[in-house]
Amino acid sequence: MERTAQLDARTVVYEPAPPPDSAHARAARVLTANWTGTSTVPSRSLYPHQWSWDSAFIAIGLRHLSPLRAQTELETLLDAQWEDGRVPHIVFNPSVPLDAYFPSPDFWRSSTAGRAAGAPRTVQTSGIVQPPVHALAAWLVHRADPGLSRARGFLTRVYPRLAAWHRYLLHRRDLGGGGLASVVHPWEQGMDNSPSWDAPLARVAPAPARSFRRADLDHGAPEDRPTDLDYGRYVRLATEYRDSGYADGEGEFAVEDPAFNALLIASEQALARIAEELGARGTARRARAERLTGALVERLWDPAAGMFLCRDVRGGELIGERGVSGLIPLLLPTLPRDVVTALVGTATSGHFGLGGPCRLVPSYDLLGEAFDPHRYWRGPAWFNTAWLIERGLRTHGEQHRADELRDAVVELADSSGFAEYVDPYTGEACGTAGFGWTAALALDLLADNGGDRA
Repeated sequence: MERTAQLDARTVVYEPAPPPDSAHARAARVLTANWTGTSTVPSRSLYPHQWSWDSAFIAIGLRHLSPLRAQTELETLLDAQWEDGRVPHIVFNPSVPLDAYFPSPDFWRSSTAGRAAGAPRTVQTSGIVQPPVHALAAWLVHRADPGLSRARGFLTRVYPRLAAWHRYLLHRRDLGGGGLASVVHPWEQGMDNSPSWDAPLARVAPAPARSFRRADLDHGAPEDRPTDLDYGRYVRLATEYRDSGYADGEGEFAVEDPAFNALLIASEQALARIAEELGARGTARRARAERLTGALVERLWDPAAGMFLCRDVRGGELIGERGVSGLIPLLLPTLPRDVVTALVGTATSGHFGLGGPCRLVPSYDLLGEAFDPHRYWRGPAWFNTAWLIERGLRTHGEQHRADELRDAVVELADSSGFAEYVDPYTGEACGTAGFGWTAALALDLLADNGGDRA
């Protein structure tokens, strides 16, 4: 851990740097290359702005390089929070040309279309959200250097913003009435192209292909990316949400997702710890996390599938597709033991192959009809979901499996050039290289911080 001589983003490091040929040094170089001065882009080419849950994962890794930069990462994101509490999924860099990424700021029109919801006037953002991993990230960043955190008042400043973010999700997004938060667009859940969205998306008429231009195809192979049909549906949903003034509860797409809600619960638990660090009581937040865990099991657990499934709020039924999202609740320490046992069994079964044919967990059921080892979230393995599952396995005493998964994340992240995602069977790099959260989470697993993950 470094020690710094000044409290600004130009951190002075006193400890010697790691060897330049080490995985640690290579991961650090990715994060340095992607740093803008106030935040970290996921990728200079494909994703040239700040993304919400990317920044949370990146901060978790940055804390091992510079706790100050990690704090700044989260503060920059939260500075773009809307008055209704939502944390937007993209904060746009005004120096990036509009045609570098779609949908661009002129599509979202946050400062005008989002005025009723309290969108900021001085920065342009998207109008949708991403999974709420931020309070967990803030707590881990604080623990990396509590003295620096207290000196800067880091938790004092971010706590009310994080609390408002959770209030938004728990009240404005409880569209199913069962206590869980719903996503209103596949991009919000973060696993954009999962087969779990196919059935609810089928109700959505796609936007005409001529009405938008896909900048992602300039940087990624079409066979690795969502189809034009799916992308047209994404654009239609985003357009209608924007044109409603970003009002919640009116769209055709509303889904309760297990990973999104598991991360909300984990962050509620982290908020309880933050409250206690600030001298308040965390009892109410822990009780809320317990209630949400009960609601998660009641509404999304499927014993026959041996895992959690998404619920289509508009249709009212569980969606019978096994995605990696349904394994992420392993994060939660108070899951019933029989649920934990079933989740570990499913992760290591033929459906996900962990510890067998797959060193990392695929994003979708290996035996599913829609499985594709290279297409975005329809089969490839991602490093952030592996990090979450490693944490969950360790939480529930599965130390050997957690160690194997940790080693696989570090090795494949480095050997793939810190790829966005990889083929779950071969480890072949897919998507863009030099990906921010891949480097950050490899750094985290390289650090000796098993206590943070347990």
